[in-house]
Amino acid sequence: MIRLAKAKYQEWLTEDGLLLLRKWARNGLTDQEIAEQMDISRSTLKEWKNKYPSISAALKKTKAMYDSEVEEALENAALGYFKTEREWRRDPETGEMVLYREYERWFKPDTTAQIFWLKNRDKLHWRDRQEIQMDVEEETTGVVAMPMVMEPELPPEEGEADG
Repeated sequence: MIRLAKAKYQEWLTEDGLLLLRKWARNGLTDQEIAEQMDISRSTLKEWKNKYPSISAALKKTKAMYDSEVEEALENAALGYFKTEREWRRDPETGEMVLYREYERWFKPDTTAQIFWLKNRDKLHWRDRQEIQMDVEEETTGVVAMPMVMEPELPPEEGEADG
């Protein structure tokens, strides 16, 4: 049985390695495609997923799950939302940080998120460019009359001779 270098899996347990695995999963790569990117066999990837929980966790989220999270965040940004916030203070007696208060903070709706949402969900009514259908008779010359535009006369710049 031929074995790959024993330490090869270790590069995928680093922060950078796990980040790359999460990126591939988020982009919708299959286990076969991920294994190819890692330069290992699919069976080795399966073995590593069973043996190393961090590799398994990095690959668990699918592209659809990431898309769903982003959609929810966009919806929250467009409509506004409440978020629980905590304020910590140092206890003067013990010197330890203790929870001082917990409160709900309102984040107001973001108009940019609203515009983005509407342009993508209701393209007919919210796109930047409106297409206009015009009926044109076939016997036209193809010449379009445009109003004459005259540039305003500018005053002479300082130092220019009158002429």
